[in-house]
Amino acid sequence: MAENIAAINTTVEKTNRILAEIEREMGWQERPDQALSALRVVLHTLRDRLPVNEAANLGAQLPELIRGVYYEGWEPSRVPVKMSREEFLEAIRRRFIYAREAEFDLEQMVNVVLETVTLHMDHGEVEKIKASLPKAIAALIPG
Repeated sequence: MAENIAAINTTVEKTNRILAEIEREMGWQERPDQALSALRVVLHTLRDRLPVNEAANLGAQLPELIRGVYYEGWEPSRVPVKMSREEFLEAIRRRFIYAREAEFDLEQMVNVVLETVTLHMDHGEVEKIKASLPKAIAALIPG
């Protein structure tokens, strides 16, 4: 029982650190809900662009709470969705519920989310994910 509680506490701490870093980097300390929304839409759009195996490998690298957000609504039979870099960014803008009310740079937001998430991942897995994407989209993933 104690180990289950420790595992839950660990994933909550990791998730809070990731969200706090996104908030700080984007200047959203007063709006933490924006960080969660940004994380969700960037990960969902990336997940839907990846081949199923790479999407699953990415999901396996995420803290459990973020993994739940990541898999929410996923339909593996409908991926990968082919899109250009511009279409990828536009899909994120469309899905980001704060796009109209928040001042933000879209590419900065994508970069911050992906950099923050990939810092907590195995470097080899990040490289595999990048290799499975078109170069223009892979370039959005730091590292």
